[in-house]
Amino acid sequence: MFIAHLPAGYLLSRFISRGRPGQSGAILATGMICSVLPDFDLAYFYLVDGRRTPHHDYWTHTPLFWLVLAACLALVLTLSGRRSQLILVGVGLANVMLHLLMDSIAADIRWLYPFSDLRFNLVHVQALYKPWYLNFIFHWTFVAELLIVLSAAVVATRDWRLWRGRRLAAAAAR
Repeated sequence: MFIAHLPAGYLLSRFISRGRPGQSGAILATGMICSVLPDFDLAYFYLVDGRRTPHHDYWTHTPLFWLVLAACLALVLTLSGRRSQLILVGVGLANVMLHLLMDSIAADIRWLYPFSDLRFNLVHVQALYKPWYLNFIFHWTFVAELLIVLSAAVVATRDWRLWRGRRLAAAAAR
């Protein structure tokens, strides 16, 4: 996926936050950050590695790394008596896994690494155009991304209008 990670993270986190009004802001923030967190490796890819290794081969694109990190965070929160924040670990992990699942549509993800180097993807995007990103924009999978972005925009607009209406009503009541 190319542009839909953040909008998909918004949709997933918003769904999880329903019924948790006291934590909805933290859930949305955590989820949206974690929805793009695996791609923070792009800084290393461009600035240090010189684009020699595909960035989906870095440890930030392996599920086991995120599962171990989430387990460690959950243990720390549990031992420190902050169990109410465990939802944030779950939201973060769900969004990272959603990122990897979305990447698996048109990119190679090593879901079983380090136990296996087998790479999983749904479709292969052929290199037909230059610059490279046009291959993804002109591929049919980009329509799915646009639908995710559009869905998130509609939901966010509706949420913003509801929030704004509540604020205006509260201000008028004062």
